[in-house]
Amino acid sequence: MRPRTLISPAQLGRRRGKVVYWSVFALVTVLFTLVFLGPMYWMVSGGLKTTQEFVKAPPTLVPTSVHPGNYGDAWRVMDLAKLLGNTLYYAFGALAFQLVLDVAAAYSLSKLRPLFGKVILGMMLATLMIPATVLVVPQYLTVLDVPLFERNLLNSPWVIWLPSVTNAFNIFLLKRFFDSIPQELLDAASIDGASALRTLRSVVLPISRPILGVVSIFAVVGVWKDFLWPMLTLPDPGKQTLNVGIYSLASGVPENWLIAALTIASLPTLVLFLLFQRNIMSGLTAGGLKG
Repeated sequence: MRPRTLISPAQLGRRRGKVVYWSVFALVTVLFTLVFLGPMYWMVSGGLKTTQEFVKAPPTLVPTSVHPGNYGDAWRVMDLAKLLGNTLYYAFGALAFQLVLDVAAAYSLSKLRPLFGKVILGMMLATLMIPATVLVVPQYLTVLDVPLFERNLLNSPWVIWLPSVTNAFNIFLLKRFFDSIPQELLDAASIDGASALRTLRSVVLPISRPILGVVSIFAVVGVWKDFLWPMLTLPDPGKQTLNVGIYSLASGVPENWLIAALTIASLPTLVLFLLFQRNIMSGLTAGGLKG
């Protein structure tokens, strides 16, 4: 049975149907391309303009004179290398913690099935319904004076790493993938004498590379694009992330340099998505094995 669509095959076979179909398809494609690529084009071209041309109203669509040196000036004056290094340090530290702790949590909920596991999972998923800004104040008070340890985590990497570990969405993605792994594989490993940890390391993780790649990308991008939390918890200019550092220096540099710096800050995540977009989609929909 063929799936039903808005246009039947008979209508699409007619000349008028083809004209209408391809006209609508081209219009929608061009519209969405302009909506998504328009801001990026404005940002990249704005970094190539002079300050006078950038603030000109109405703005010019194409720079009258190209100044690629603006990107080099922004990199040097705003010390983007230092900010980029800080961001990479925080991002890959958060990635390491998430891969260890979120994988362990998802594996426990999926295969070890602890007491009240469904209740715990439901409470985790319920946190996705809470806006992130609502949790800013209690999280800030927590890292300002960590209970039991009585330590102030401001201006330390832990203030970025610890909150990022509690990612209910990543745990849910991992658990869903682990659920699709046949129990027979784990039973065979158990019969061979493998412990639960050995089974996770030798059986589950090797066939979980697609979803691990997706979680890794989400972890890095999540830290990279975050602004409010690093701004509150990393007041030291030498320890700020790329986004916060650019914001802190925004009032002291020309507008075209600022746009050039924002373009540089956006490039790594954009390139990461373009390189791994197929892996992201396949990882979100893949199962462990198909029987």
